[in-house]
Amino acid sequence: MTRRIWTGGLALLATAALAAQFGTRPATLSAQTSGTQTPSPYAGQQESSVRGLTEAEVAAFRAGRGMGLARPGEINGYPGPMHVLELAEDLALNDEQRATMQALVDQMKAEAVPLGERFLARYAALEGAFRDGEITAESLQQHAVAIGQVEGALRATHLKYHLLTKPLLTDAQLAAYAHLRGYTANPATEPAAPRHMPGGHGAN
Repeated sequence: MTRRIWTGGLALLATAALAAQFGTRPATLSAQTSGTQTPSPYAGQQESSVRGLTEAEVAAFRAGRGMGLARPGEINGYPGPMHVLELAEDLALNDEQRATMQALVDQMKAEAVPLGERFLARYAALEGAFRDGEITAESLQQHAVAIGQVEGALRATHLKYHLLTKPLLTDAQLAAYAHLRGYTANPATEPAAPRHMPGGHGAN
């Protein structure tokens, strides 16, 4: 054990001696004192309305946007109603489909917006606990669990509306959507005539 410690010490002394002889500095010291900056991707977020998030993220939560939470459905053939509406012309949606998609979007936002506000409040509470130096191991666990519960509810909400959207589109429209969104390499065939959708908007 003693020999290993001294071996490391001798290596450090040798490095220092070489630095003195050739006018160089150890790499670690040079990196620390060279003045080279590596800006964090979070720089500036300490000034946002919800510290630690970008203003775009805050706005997305408040608008009920998906922010990638529904990706497990989206990339596996379960389109989101908002993106379907955005591609309405390319998908040849009929009037009934357009109305149904708009109703789904409205219902989704009615559920997602309050959850987004709750997420922001709980995130701000966690950030504030760190900023004020009041965070403990126990309170950290409580904050993290509280945030996770809201995020899970938000993800389930968005995925639910992807689930409700798929049966309202034809197979050809689903294929066209996948291509337009970049999930398939080959163009889809022309969208077939939309299937009839019994029971109105079908979003329960």
